[in-house]
Amino acid sequence: MIVARDQTKSNLSIRLDKWLWYARFLKSRTMASHLCEDGRVRVNRRRISKAHALIRVGDVLTFPQAKKIRIVRVRSLGRRRGPATEAATLYVDLVASTSPRHDEPAETMYGTRIAGNGRPTKSDRRALDRLKEPY
Repeated sequence: MIVARDQTKSNLSIRLDKWLWYARFLKSRTMASHLCEDGRVRVNRRRISKAHALIRVGDVLTFPQAKKIRIVRVRSLGRRRGPATEAATLYVDLVASTSPRHDEPAETMYGTRIAGNGRPTKSDRRALDRLKEPY
């Protein structure tokens, strides 16, 4: 195995939950551990059920995140949980979406609401009361 000057064998790999936390995919390391232990993460198409599974540079990770499936390639292992700009350098997104909110409905005009979306607002109730009033 060829090892670079600034790397040792111990930092050629990192725990999966730790890397997911470093890359800011999850808010806490505990959440990352639970995601891994539930078997919802795949490394190179292989389902992982242990948070301490080791990943290396070049591995492809598949996992759910906020109503969509993320597929990323590990570019770097990282040394700490830094700012978002630093976290973005740890991976390459293999499925680039054209718009961040492509599955959400388009914004509607103010004052209108889509039928069936929850309870009526206060202004909706008042409008109904005006319709029901006798002339």
